[in-house]
Amino acid sequence: MQRRFTDRVAWVTGASSGIGEALARGLAGEGATVVLSARRQVELERVRATCPEPDRVRLLPVDLLDGEARLAAATAAQAAFGRIDVLVLAAGVSQRALALEAELASVRRLFELDFFAAIDLARLVVPGMVARGYGRVVVVSSVVGHVPTPGRSAYAAAKHALHGWFDALRAEIHGTGVRVTLLCPGYVRTQISHHALRADGSPQGVLDRQIARGMEPEDLARRALPAIARGRREAWIGGWEVAAIPLRRWLPGLVAWRLPHNRPH
Repeated sequence: MQRRFTDRVAWVTGASSGIGEALARGLAGEGATVVLSARRQVELERVRATCPEPDRVRLLPVDLLDGEARLAAATAAQAAFGRIDVLVLAAGVSQRALALEAELASVRRLFELDFFAAIDLARLVVPGMVARGYGRVVVVSSVVGHVPTPGRSAYAAAKHALHGWFDALRAEIHGTGVRVTLLCPGYVRTQISHHALRADGSPQGVLDRQIARGMEPEDLARRALPAIARGRREAWIGGWEVAAIPLRRWLPGLVAWRLPHNRPH
């Protein structure tokens, strides 16, 4: 196995499951010292036990919906090993609600976690990377960050906002040695649809058929790590569904015609 992250310190949010867990384990396997964050201490302990050299893994439980907790966590994460070289922003929640039915409180909660928490942590961590002349910022977006689909209006809007903010950040810190990579996965077999917010903000509690047929998180991590190491601007990873990204650019009418067929029933 290649060890592209030897002597690097990575902080991974959303590390208790799914894509965040797989990326954390992949980084640890490639030599990184890792700080794992999520709300659930027990799940973080489980992930640490599956990492190579678990003694080089620290746990930092945090509720990222709490702004003061984010500040405290960013301070603690950077203090744990003296710096953060790789910031992986994988925490987030999806949505399964029609745009005109989703309650505003639910939309605000989604944006707080998927957008505001991510940019807040970047604001707190990236200046240290710039000062040291090296860093990798990894933002877990989605194909939906390029191609909004029915039933995911707020989720798509938050992912679009991430692209706008982090694309601007990338231009502003150009030449500093800090790279920003937006990961745009397609369908990945995680619990994301179980936790997706319905119109009233409650979890859907159902595994979507497309998600059930998606790629394994470990496969995504294996394909994402080289892109992170090289500092690629974006990495589109998945099955046939990622073709929607270039199709929307070159054949927007075709995609617009097809999207209503994906309306949830």
